[in-house]
Amino acid sequence: MSIPVYDVLIVGGGGAGLRAAIAVAQADPTQRVAVVSKVYPMRSHTVSAEGGAAGVIKDNDSAEDHCNDTIGGGDWLADQDAVEAFVEEAPKELIQLEHWGCPWNREADGSVAVRPFGGMKIQRTWFASDKTGFHMLHTLFQTSQQFDPVTRYDEHFVFDLLVHDGRCQGVACIELKTGEVRIIAGRSVILCTGGGGRIFPFTTNAAIKTGDGMGLAYRAGVGLKDMEFVQYHPTGLPGTGILITEAARGEGGILLNKDGRRYLQDHDLGSPLEVSDPRHPQLKSMELGPRDRLSQAFYWEREAGNVFTSDDGDYVHLDVTHLGEKKINKRIPFVRDTALKYVGVDCVKEPIPVRPVVHYMMGGVDTDIDAATSLPGLYAAGECACVSINGANRLGSNSLTELLVFGKRAGMGAAAFAKANPEVAVDALAAQVGDKAARLKSLYSEGREGEASIASIRRTLTSAMETGAGIYRDQARLDALCETLREIKARIKDLRITDRSKTFNTQLVQALELEFMVDAAEAVAFSASARKESRGAHQRLDFKERDDGAFLKHSVAFKSDGDPRIDYKDVSITKWPPAERVYGK
Repeated sequence: MSIPVYDVLIVGGGGAGLRAAIAVAQADPTQRVAVVSKVYPMRSHTVSAEGGAAGVIKDNDSAEDHCNDTIGGGDWLADQDAVEAFVEEAPKELIQLEHWGCPWNREADGSVAVRPFGGMKIQRTWFASDKTGFHMLHTLFQTSQQFDPVTRYDEHFVFDLLVHDGRCQGVACIELKTGEVRIIAGRSVILCTGGGGRIFPFTTNAAIKTGDGMGLAYRAGVGLKDMEFVQYHPTGLPGTGILITEAARGEGGILLNKDGRRYLQDHDLGSPLEVSDPRHPQLKSMELGPRDRLSQAFYWEREAGNVFTSDDGDYVHLDVTHLGEKKINKRIPFVRDTALKYVGVDCVKEPIPVRPVVHYMMGGVDTDIDAATSLPGLYAAGECACVSINGANRLGSNSLTELLVFGKRAGMGAAAFAKANPEVAVDALAAQVGDKAARLKSLYSEGREGEASIASIRRTLTSAMETGAGIYRDQARLDALCETLREIKARIKDLRITDRSKTFNTQLVQALELEFMVDAAEAVAFSASARKESRGAHQRLDFKERDDGAFLKHSVAFKSDGDPRIDYKDVSITKWPPAERVYGK
């Protein structure tokens, strides 16, 4: 087998992966770059982001303010040196993206337009209508095509990292078109595979977000950091989980319970922005509070019986009718289109039903400020990574900028590593081909007819995650979840795969994805069980207060033969000492 060798091998063709590829190609045009993606890059989940990307650009804003919002919003679990670097580089990346062709909205005077976003006390979210991720990904994809050193392997599913002599030197993947196992070598490797929201049953995440990169690193001995922090977005559509972007609230949308009350006023939330609507009290725009707080408020409204009920679950109303048709069509046209198509509601005339839905994972592959992991030659960026700038709760619109800033940093770091370590043990990698192919063959061989199906295990997994590690947790539910995961790990050895074909064998891919999902799920569950406090998106009914004395630390989960090992590492504190997390006061 001929094994291609690249200087930098990137797993994932979304925003972080493409930004990393561009960074390498610009830094050293002599280096060869491979982008290996299980979908065509324009189908990566970045394309679905709607609201915007945060970066200081206005005179009334400052890097200090952006740091304050990010660190406080993350409940002081963010690494402050990483936050400072992120905030400093964010505007440069957004301006660079404009130079590459991203059509940011403009003010009447021609300056970049910004909108309010949840947890940001100052308007700093750049946007391209309400299709920001779509335009960003198009821009990055088109820009990446300028560079000859970048080679794409579309529809190749990476199922293993290749480690030799203590260093990551490539990947094993399936070419989906043929079913053949391929070895692709890289002097350095970057994971940019996105999050793992599909471990929950109700999520805004695309079907491809199954925690692949997290599982790849976890199995290679790299820790998964802060995995207990899973963000619910407060406004998903009942039934489908499709996101109604925070931009709808940024433009003035308000949340109402079944009695027509802006219930957030009862949950200690507020903001300096006001809504002009004669039909509602002139209350401050609490709807722009942090996502974790809004999702928790919904939980208590449901407990009090103040929500609507339906076959698709409980919900409240998001009302934008007071904005008027002209503003809705100009600023949030995709919101109108989505609500009309998926729930039959024209938001110009009536409110949209919404409920909290799993949206983002603050945790991920443990990296340093330059996106490097503990395994030499391996880097990670984007949602699959945890640098950590998001701490215990990500503020809306930071993530799109994060994939630019740390995608670039990962590319630069990986390029430098590749230059300093040119040797690749091609023969040793080639020797692994047989073992990798044999493992896959064992999954769908004629003799493998176990009783466990992919669908049944997946239903058990996602249901257990929602029950045990939802918006609120307690020890009894977490213990039950951990026990269920132990049982799933035993059952998964007997997966039943009936599709024997090689060409686009989606059942085989689903089986491999399920294994990655179990890896991510156990890191979430056991990290949550060990953190006996409430902080950000991790809220415990049995430990209701934040405990800085014992838990102002990052959790790091390591894979073992049994339960994962949970270690801790210090949070980087530069000049923002921990304080009470207060919003809108």
